[in-house]
Amino acid sequence: MENRFDNSASWVILSPIEQSIKRKIESIGVPLKDWDISINYGIKTGFNEAFIIDGKKKAELISADPKSAEIIRPILRGRDITRYSFEFADLYIIATFPSKMYNIDDYPAVKEYLLSFGMGRLEQTGKVYHLDGTTIKARKKTTNKWFETQDSISYWDDFSRQKIVWKRVGSILRFGYDNLGHYSLDSTCFLTGSHLKFLTLLLNSPMGKYLLKDSPRTGTGDLLVSVQAVEPILIPQISPEDETIFDDYFDKINNITNHNEDIKDIELIINKRIYTLYHLNPDESLYIDEFTL
Repeated sequence: MENRFDNSASWVILSPIEQSIKRKIESIGVPLKDWDISINYGIKTGFNEAFIIDGKKKAELISADPKSAEIIRPILRGRDITRYSFEFADLYIIATFPSKMYNIDDYPAVKEYLLSFGMGRLEQTGKVYHLDGTTIKARKKTTNKWFETQDSISYWDDFSRQKIVWKRVGSILRFGYDNLGHYSLDSTCFLTGSHLKFLTLLLNSPMGKYLLKDSPRTGTGDLLVSVQAVEPILIPQISPEDETIFDDYFDKINNITNHNEDIKDIELIINKRIYTLYHLNPDESLYIDEFTL
């Protein structure tokens, strides 16, 4: 058996079948960070209560000032992500990213709405105030303005592109495909670039779960599927012909209404094709299936 020394300072002993799977993954796979992709975190506002609004408030702000629509975008949270897709909760973000250098006076309705939460809570100074027995905490100290999000978000344009979105922390892995330009909160990470349908299928498969099995975990055992956890996983690059086949399977899954039952047969075919990409034999494929149950 092979001894492997991991980051937790303990020896991990691999069985012969694990050694064989490991060798094949390493000989065939290319680190995801070396693909034609970009991986980023979602948006941290520092004050979601103010910056995340529902559809009713969005309509009110746009009615008061049509220009408000320029800085209001649909938003996904980690809890909204499903396998292969997402469930939009009719929530929106006031997308005043520092990198965009907005003048809030150009958006009077949004300015008035934000100020209703109080400047003390909105400003980014890290200060703590005590007023009439109430403790008010400003957002953490940054160089950003009071009406801006906490993160600069220089990659804001990527949110409008086709992407894969996933919840950063959880016990169940779900990778959703979005081609509708939703933004996403910092409870998520997202990936833009090429081969997105294939990657969505693989990441949602037992093989994807196996590749991420060594991701860091919280004290309660939830996986921390951060940018750093996803970048090194090894995925075999595919031919244009294979990609067309995977794209067709992805489209079939997303055209099926009853996901719970009707996609199982398609997933079995997809999983088999993914195992073939890694040159896994039936015993190795079965081992991963059982390992990821």
